[in-house]
Formats: sequence, C-alpha cells, structure tokens
Amino acid sequence: MRVEELFERVTADLIAAIEAGASGWRMPWHSLSVPPRNVDGRPYRGWNQLVLGMTAAERGWCGVFATYKGWQRHGGQVRRGERATTVVLWKPVDARSDNDGDGDDSRVGSAGRGLVARSFSVFALEQVDGATIALPSAPGIGVLERVDAAERFFVRVGADVRVGGDRACYRPGDDVICLPGLDRFARIEDFYATSAHEHVHWTGHRSRLARVLSGRFGDHAYGAEELVAELGAAFWCAQFGMGQVTRDDHAAYLADWLKLLRADRRCQMVCVSGGSDP
Repeated sequence: MRVEELFERVTADLIAAIEAGASGWRMPWHSLSVPPRNVDGRPYRGWNQLVLGMTAAERGWCGVFATYKGWQRHGGQVRRGERATTVVLWKPVDARSDNDGDGDDSRVGSAGRGLVARSFSVFALEQVDGATIALPSAPGIGVLERVDAAERFFVRVGADVRVGGDRACYRPGDDVICLPGLDRFARIEDFYATSAHEHVHWTGHRSRLARVLSGRFGDHAYGAEELVAELGAAFWCAQFGMGQVTRDDHAAYLADWLKLLRADRRCQMVCVSGGSDP
C-alpha cells in the first residue's frame, strides 16, 4: 500500500471512530492505555502508536507487533490469511534527491533536508503461531509511583507552571502554563493529563518548535493545535500509565477536527509525527 493511500484509509477510520464515540466526548486515542511495541521491545511512536494502539484496543490484542520476517526471527509463523496492519517509518533524507521509485515512499520538505515516509506491514502476536518471546509482566506500579515519575518528568522539562485558579491554559505571550489545583480535579491522573496537554502547547513556542499551523490549516489552525496537544497528551499518558481525561471542551473542538480530517487526509500525519523501527 502506498503511504498516501494509508493516510487516507487511517483518516477515514479515525473519522468513523470519532463519530461513533462523540456522544461521550471520548476520543479514539483514549484507547492508548499501553504503548504498542515491536517484538524486540521498542515502543512505537507518533502515528504508529496511534494506529496500532487503536487497532489493538479494537481487537483485544496485547499490542506486540512485528513484520513477517521479524516474527520468523523469533520462531513465529504468521497464520495463513491473516491481514497485516500498515505502519510508517520516517527517515531524514536530502529533499533534493530523487525518489528511489519503489512506490511506497512519501516525501515532505523543501530545499535541503526533508523526511521520507516508508510503509511496512506488521502483524500482531495474536496472528502468529510458535513465536518464542517473553511478554513483559505488568509492573503493578501504584498511583504514588506514577505521580512521582510524572513530577520528575515535568521538573526536568522546566516549563514555568503556575498552579491555582480554575482554568488550565498555556499563555504564549508570557510563556506560562496555568493549571488549577489538584483539588479541582476528580482524579489526580486528570491533573497530570491536563498538564501534559498544556505542556504540548508549550513546545510550540517560537523559541522551541516554532509551531505555526495557520499556513496549512488557515481558520482551522486553532483546532489543529488543540488536536496536536490532545494526541501528544494521549501519548504521554500511555507512556506514564496515566488515565486520560475526557475534557468538556472536546465538544467545542469536535466539529472542527472532523472538518480538518475530511478536508485534509494528511492532517493527522502533520499532527502526529514520529515512528519506530517496525
């Protein structure tokens, strides 16, 4: 499958999933309770984490994937008739170089360096017979340990965070993150999930990633930025074992997100960058 076709198919699946779950404002990426990983233990990232996480949650799989040859290395055989899931690996390239012509690449970038996306087919552990791998046991980390890990993470990030009041937001003019106190949240996990959301906004400041989406998304730039923050927070929550918060403002953004996805089939690729060796 060509990468462009993959973007279109996954976008269609994402639209359908959002429409099906919109009544509770619970988005499809809220299924990312554990980051999917490949057979060698490396977690998938970005786009692949979203696609494989949603696929595993829908089918009740444990979230371990590998290519056909990858399973063979571990003594496994993909069962006849099993259908692969397609993932994308992004690699830096010279944007001025020619495509190698194998038909599965999609390039982004201008003069100088760019990125090339190459698609790969992977299969879940549940689609394979005879594989000899040790599944990681659940560490059983308690809430206090997860909170401590989250605190240490955000301290290392070093953003200027002000706690108090009743509104969570990022103020780019002051470069400040504002969060309500813990007592304003139903669960302590909701506080850290909200903090992750605002920290993703913080990364877009002109002194960091200089993320400006108005050139691509025009009047929908604000909604696109919120989608970036939502997905980034979902990935963070999965990595740190935190439950994701269902935000009331999803209702306000939902129509805008659906318009974005329908109008631009590569929208979610822009909002979700990254990858991992399949």
